[in-house]
Amino acid sequence: MAGRYLLRACTKLRFANPNVAGRPLQRTMGTLKGVPTDDEQATGLERRALQALKKGKDPYSMMKPKEYAGTRAEPHIVPCIGTKRLVGCLCEEDNTAIVWFWLHEGEAQRCPSCGSHYQLVHSELPH
Repeated sequence: MAGRYLLRACTKLRFANPNVAGRPLQRTMGTLKGVPTDDEQATGLERRALQALKKGKDPYSMMKPKEYAGTRAEPHIVPCIGTKRLVGCLCEEDNTAIVWFWLHEGEAQRCPSCGSHYQLVHSELPH
């Protein structure tokens, strides 16, 4: 905002007094390369995530998980770092009530309301 007012003031001053030597202010990037890309500018956890995504990994579960049928043969996979996890199931697509239940490590378990199968899979933290 302040830069815009400075630019206007300099151009008004130049046109008001033609004896004032100077060139108009220009907005340019500091480097010859132009605007840096996300890969060049990223640091820390963002850089780690971008590098992992280039390798085809999903380090922080940022992408949509793979969909499963929810049957006994192909249950929904739930990652966990412990031995149990609280799971919420939307039994019907337009349902507003969530059915919560504890999912324990081992065989696939059923949702008490709709019968979809869920299986807890042990996973490690990405960092």
